[in-house]
Amino acid sequence: MNRTDQLITAFDHGLRTLFAPAHARRAEPGADLPEAELADRERDVAAALMRVNHTGEVCAQALYQGQMLAVRDPRVRHALASAALEETDHLAWTQSRISALGGRRSVLDPVFYAGSFAMGLAAGLLGDRWNLGFLAETERQVESHLSGHLERLPAGDQRSRAVVEQMRADESKHARGAVRQGGADLPGPVKSAMRMVSKAMTGSTYYV
Repeated sequence: MNRTDQLITAFDHGLRTLFAPAHARRAEPGADLPEAELADRERDVAAALMRVNHTGEVCAQALYQGQMLAVRDPRVRHALASAALEETDHLAWTQSRISALGGRRSVLDPVFYAGSFAMGLAAGLLGDRWNLGFLAETERQVESHLSGHLERLPAGDQRSRAVVEQMRADESKHARGAVRQGGADLPGPVKSAMRMVSKAMTGSTYYV
């Protein structure tokens, strides 16, 4: 695929991520469990947390698209593409939970998609070791973020908890895979900057 085709594909993927329903290849975790009877406050919290997680998956799609646009090694491209498919499952699952909880998606999704795409492209242009290192650190931070959500989700909302638990397991696997592929350990200031950006995203999309 030439560079023009790659750009067209990336643009099409962005439109579908932002404006079309996502379709999962795997069954939604916890789909066989009954919906919990939640108090209004509990339902609001669960819906807001799943909105944050959904925007995180929108960002993941953008990051992978940006990274794949600049990747050099076909093996790294394959690893990124495989991880992106699992992230599409996450996108569909979080959409499903938002709908079931009576919530809404964040209106900031297009802004965060654009920013994440630029970050992914920049990481890719630095070379495959740093590209994979960026992926590994991103997934580690997401894993930590999901652990925090499991502490905040209502205990009775087992369906949302099942989704988040599977997402966390997948993110951990992606991080380990990136390291095995040769991902570099990012400098401390870069990791801190990534945490600051993540905090801005999670803080704003919880409410907007």
